[in-house]
Amino acid sequence: MSKTIRIYTDGACRGNPGPGGWGALLIAGRHRKTMHGGEGETTNNRMELTAAIEALNVLKRPSRVELYTDSKYVMDGITSWMANWKKRDWKTSNKKPVKNKDLWMALDEARARHDVEWNWVKGHDGDPGNEEADALANRGIDEL
Repeated sequence: MSKTIRIYTDGACRGNPGPGGWGALLIAGRHRKTMHGGEGETTNNRMELTAAIEALNVLKRPSRVELYTDSKYVMDGITSWMANWKKRDWKTSNKKPVKNKDLWMALDEARARHDVEWNWVKGHDGDPGNEEADALANRGIDEL
């Protein structure tokens, strides 16, 4: 695997549900790439997941990744909850279907190609990578 790629992801929604956007900043050495997009009717959690999926899927080869998210939902889902959801055929502990199963499955597939270290950062707290990802997510909404 090549050098570590740092990825900052964020999702945003105006209304929840409502118009939403996602953004990602990828940094590999001196190289930087930004990505963003949006959907007319979605939720904040769906946009947070989409940002991570899109960022991991754009990588052309298996990579070592440090992914930073300000979403406890993404962080807890990928590091704590997913293993049991899969064991229970994508049901929660109280036997209800997992929300956003389509995106969780896509994220599971995307991360399987890489060596990902998941990191949580406090949102809107001055972290430059998180702030840029947030601006990209909002741009995704603005460009709808």
